[in-house]
Order: sequence, then structure tokens, then C-alpha cells
Amino acid sequence: MDLLYKAQTRFLFHAHIRIKIPAACPDTLFGELYAVLENVDRKYNAYQPGSYIDQINRHAGSFVNVDDETIRMLEQVIDLSVFFDGAYDITIMPLIRLWGFYRDDIRRVPAPDEINAIRHLINYRNIEISGNRVRIGKGQEIITGSFIKAYATDRLAAALQERGIDNAIINAGGSTIRAINTSSDAPWQVNVTHPESEESLFTLNLDNFSYSTSSQSTAFVDIDGKRYGHILNPATGHPATNRLLGIATESAMIGDIISTGLFNETSETFLEKTAQLSLHYPLAGFVLDQDGIITATPNFSGLQE
Repeated sequence: MDLLYKAQTRFLFHAHIRIKIPAACPDTLFGELYAVLENVDRKYNAYQPGSYIDQINRHAGSFVNVDDETIRMLEQVIDLSVFFDGAYDITIMPLIRLWGFYRDDIRRVPAPDEINAIRHLINYRNIEISGNRVRIGKGQEIITGSFIKAYATDRLAAALQERGIDNAIINAGGSTIRAINTSSDAPWQVNVTHPESEESLFTLNLDNFSYSTSSQSTAFVDIDGKRYGHILNPATGHPATNRLLGIATESAMIGDIISTGLFNETSETFLEKTAQLSLHYPLAGFVLDQDGIITATPNFSGLQE
């Protein structure tokens, strides 16, 4: 007999977060689960006034006292930033603002001298951690958009499992999906579509795994009729040119960071980097480049069986 489910959707982290759980669970559980997400949003989302990350940004140049969770989160982010050697950098916010994201007064391609003038601000190595204090350089700003929703998703998955729920799925805005199931349950299926045509590319089977996607089609600025995506290349100061990248791994946060970090890679370096990352994380993935060519890790087909 197939298990029956019920679902609820709420808007958090600038995304619709849908939680699907067994129908036998009490409806009051949804409130408990969304409270987990709201707690992460309130404490650690850079866009939330008064959050720990917001305080770090507002007091750039000075140390700010934070909690243990902020430290653990930032250390994990920095570890992967080291691997990507700056291709993934959470201090990229000044460049994002320069391109006109999060503001309405700019709609032009930045000049090279404007990009060069702020390039020194984009450097994760200037994030200093001393005990429970964090400091970034003057003029720097941390953006949490590439990981905070996924971090909250991991926290939510843990909360479900702590409550004995071993079959559920979390869809955080379509770009972060976390499946929970036991070995005796059928895996959750996720349909991956083309970012522009929306035609189906794959159907993935997720077995206690997360699936993260990065795409330039979901957030962009329109300048003189041309779309410029929100994922920027710190090395060039310009938007990355790949069209879609998907990563399946255990942790949603790790998956979101990796999918963002790899978005600036060529098809060849994508395979090199995923091979290196697979020594530390179980993962599979693919990239759809600007020419419409799909390159996948050797084990990616295993998710489609």
C-alpha cells in the first residue's frame, strides 16, 4: 500500500518552501517544522536586520560577537572557499550591487575600472574568526544567498528525523531539494528541466540525498534588452556563462555551495573539480554550458536508474 502524504508551502528565504510529510502526522507538526526554518532565517540570513551576519556586515572592520552556530557555518563555507580558490566567495556582495542587483538606480554594464576598484573587497580570506568573534574588512559585505536556504533545509531534515519521520521531502524554491527515506522505501523522484525551454532533461531518484541547482535564468538584471545572471565570476567581475548546473550529495548546504562554486568552470574543469570533491563528499552532477552541451560525472547516470 502506497504511503499517503500531505504538504504545506510557506514563503521564506525569498523562496517558496514546500514540506511534504506522511499524512498520519499531525497538522501541528508543520508549525514546528517551519519554526526551524524561521529560526535560521532570523539568526543567520544576511538579509534579516539584526541577524548575526547582518551585524557582521554593518560593523565591517570591527569584531562582532556571534554564537557557536555562526562560527561552524562560516568555517564550513570557508573550507569550501579554499577548495575553489576564490571562485566561490561569500564576500562578493559589493560586485553584485555594482551590477544593479538589489537596487533600482543602476541598469548598465559596469566599466572595467569600476570592477577593478572594488575587486580588493571580494576576498573570503579577510573573514577573521577569533573565538566567538568575527570580523570582515571595511567595505566588505557577506551574502548568504548561496547557502543559507540549504543550511536551513539540512536543519529541517535533521528535525524531521529527530521526530521519527523517515519519509519526507523538502523543496526549497526548486533549487534546493532534500529527500528523506528509509532503505525499504522507494526513492523520491525529481524532474530536472531545461532552464529556458522547461523541457524535461532527467528524472533523478533521490535516496536520502539532496539535489541543488544553480542557474542564471532565475535571477538576473536586464540591461539594454540583454539578461545578465546573478552568479558572478569573481575572477572576471562578470556573470558566469553556464546555463544550469546540478549537484546531488548528502548535505543540501554542501550541494548548494558546490553548485555555485562550479558554475564558473568549463566542462573540462567541472569534471576535474567534481572528481576531487568526490574524495570528500559522495556526489554526482552535471553542467549545461552556454552552447547547450551537457557534461555529467561518470556516476550521474546511476541517479536515473
